[in-house]
Amino acid sequence: MKKILVVDDELAVCNMLKKFLTKKGYKVISVLSGKEAVKKVEKEDPHIVLLDIIMPGMGGVEVLQRIREINKKIGVIMITAVKDNEVAKKCIKMGAYDYVTKPFDLDYLKNVIMVKLLDYEDK
Repeated sequence: MKKILVVDDELAVCNMLKKFLTKKGYKVISVLSGKEAVKKVEKEDPHIVLLDIIMPGMGGVEVLQRIREINKKIGVIMITAVKDNEVAKKCIKMGAYDYVTKPFDLDYLKNVIMVKLLDYEDK
């Protein structure tokens, strides 16, 4: 079963994504902070991380950098309520697979995850 880590400081977002992705057949783990995310990546070795950019403490860009140091193969999809093309470009250059804005188009998110998982299996 493919594992997805959801990282967002909004509990409602974590719960909604966990419910949606669990119904799609994924094992979903969620955390509310960047610091917790790094620990979970080290412990759980997820296939995909859905990572909020703006969080108190350790933000998503710093977490992305740490994930890349731990395992470059993990697919990281950045999620945010703020559309900022410069931040999006920076994240992609740092190794994020995609950048999705809230509110989510769940069909688009599902497709991005499926494509990234196929890419993951090819590596």
